[in-house]
Amino acid sequence: MSSVPEHLKYTKEHEWVEARDGGRVRVGITDFAQRQLGDIVFVETPKAGEGLKAGEPVGNLESVKAVSELYAPLSGRVLAVNDDLDADPDLINNDPYGDGWIMEIEPDDAGDLDGLLSTAQYEEYIAEDASE
Repeated sequence: MSSVPEHLKYTKEHEWVEARDGGRVRVGITDFAQRQLGDIVFVETPKAGEGLKAGEPVGNLESVKAVSELYAPLSGRVLAVNDDLDADPDLINNDPYGDGWIMEIEPDDAGDLDGLLSTAQYEEYIAEDASE
């Protein structure tokens, strides 16, 4: 069973979003997503300062199985990316909710967080996905 921490918000594209100090949010992919992808060997992220539009592709995750698009969970501006992923992309596999974070965003509207999935909603979503 995949880990789904209670304090995060989620998207149907399997990103997690964590509210941080100063109105910023940290973003990564879920444990469920990294398990589906398998061993991640390369991560392409947006650049710091880049504008994002919710739901739009912003990068790629390449695994030994496939290449998967990374989507912006919220509209806003990229404040930082996890440069450690350049040398060690499997941080996402080893610690998807910690050292494997992908980027930090300053959302255009912090209220947009309320439109993301709760833990219970995401657990229900992946349970449906697994049963298909």
